[in-house]
Amino acid sequence: MIRPHGLRRVWGRLHVTARDLPLAVLLCALAFVPSMRGSGTDIGAVAERPYDAPAVVAIGLQTLALTLRRRWPAVCLTLVAAGFALDQLRGYHTVASTALPLALLSAGAHLERYRRTTVAVLSVAYVLFIAELVRRGSGEPPAELVSFYVAMCLLWGGGAWLRSTRIAEAERRHQVAEQTRSAERARIARELHDVVTHHVTAMVVQAEAARYLTAAPERLDEALTAVTDTGRRAVADLRHLLDLLNPDYGEGSRTPPVGRLLTLVEQTRRAGQPVEFTEKGTPAASTGSADLVAYRVVQEALTNALKYAHGQATSVLVRHGERDITVEVGTDGPGTRAVTSPGGGRGLAGLRERVDVLGGEFEAGPRPGGGFAVRARIPTGSRA
Repeated sequence: MIRPHGLRRVWGRLHVTARDLPLAVLLCALAFVPSMRGSGTDIGAVAERPYDAPAVVAIGLQTLALTLRRRWPAVCLTLVAAGFALDQLRGYHTVASTALPLALLSAGAHLERYRRTTVAVLSVAYVLFIAELVRRGSGEPPAELVSFYVAMCLLWGGGAWLRSTRIAEAERRHQVAEQTRSAERARIARELHDVVTHHVTAMVVQAEAARYLTAAPERLDEALTAVTDTGRRAVADLRHLLDLLNPDYGEGSRTPPVGRLLTLVEQTRRAGQPVEFTEKGTPAASTGSADLVAYRVVQEALTNALKYAHGQATSVLVRHGERDITVEVGTDGPGTRAVTSPGGGRGLAGLRERVDVLGGEFEAGPRPGGGFAVRARIPTGSRA
């Protein structure tokens, strides 16, 4: 059994001419129904006559040409107009004449080139059509002929309005796509900044410390091992970020794996920063982007602690609630400060932006008793 949405998908895959064919066939069939004869448009007051071979031609031109109304709108309108003229001049007045408004509306909506030329040619053709009606002794009042022309112009204008609306919508979608791409590039730039800054800072601190350990081979080896491990983690994180550029990369892979916070803290400790880490509560099953933002808050705060308060006691508290994640990072010591680059949303300024996007709260500044503190409350469940 084929479900409705499956039928819609199949229908959407069909060529546009195939999708327009049912309407054309239906209108053509109605034109041959005995009770529908003579019930079409009557302009020119030409005496009605029974169907003959030219009537079949007129019906075919007006109806079957509708299959081309979106693929080749100019060709469709030309064929329908020719069939309409034959229909009216011969006095058939078939229901197929209702195809002319459809052809005009479609041409106004889908014709891309020579639009003004098409309008001018059709206007001249209409004048010639009226002249032929008058030559045959038409009794139609001039006001009716003018009204019919105005109605046809309004149909063309309606199609033109639909076309402009479609173009405006396409432009809006393009702008949204560009903004999305820009936001994604900015997000990846922030991720690269966080990863590179933290790991490189840790490696610099560890390498500086190693210079003073030449007299203690065991500690020197430990320090160099820490530099190596940090470099490997940096490469792994960079590879992870580059994988995000792969279109097939899953959304769920953006969140750091479980246990990365502890690894981050341990890495900072090995760089010579005493860190006390506390994690409370149970992480929610679905946190959206909150886990990643919490990780980056801790990472940036520890990076600043390494830069500007190296060796000072630092505490990290991560509390998992039902609706949010709370992060508090504090560093002892006077003169602790945080640097935020002026451009690109880097550092703590970038973190503030990330937390604000998720509807959270972010604070960073000196503590009353000395030192520096970073606090963030990040709502869970958002995919922003």
